[in-house]
Amino acid sequence: MSDTPYLGDTTDLILGQEFLTWLWFKNDTAPGSFTMKDGAPFSASMEQRIVVQGGEGDARETTSVSGNLSPLREARYGIAAGKKVTRALLLLEKDDMSWQVSLKAEDFALGSLKTPKIDTNDADDEPDALLLEKFYLIETALAMLDALYARFLTLRLAPQWAEEVNALQQWLDRTE
Repeated sequence: MSDTPYLGDTTDLILGQEFLTWLWFKNDTAPGSFTMKDGAPFSASMEQRIVVQGGEGDARETTSVSGNLSPLREARYGIAAGKKVTRALLLLEKDDMSWQVSLKAEDFALGSLKTPKIDTNDADDEPDALLLEKFYLIETALAMLDALYARFLTLRLAPQWAEEVNALQQWLDRTE
């Protein structure tokens, strides 16, 4: 057995927080610029619900910001002050369909997933059709999340990451 401590949980949390922060930044600066593995375009945006957290132990502070058409200023101030995005509500759109998913940074768990509505008029044709359609919609949402995370990791592990961090900092500075 190795003497090296397992850092997976910490690494996952840090990557999750960076991913959600980066996704928020991309949403504001280059919305709708994502593609799936097969090249199909889709958009991902932060909906009006974000949770940021900073500090540790008893000194931990959490700010949850939500509101229709809100610029989420309090969450941006929190990030500028060193807090990290720990949870966000995402809107994924592809082919005139939309999904809402709540994503947690610490373990990439989906808090909720709302798929597009299924047309129940075709249910009489095939008994399993509705279930198969629902599975397809869930798989599509997961494929979009995979594409987002793959794009983030590719950039995160590239030398260009320093430039992205500078651009993100400038984005935060515009909030203040």
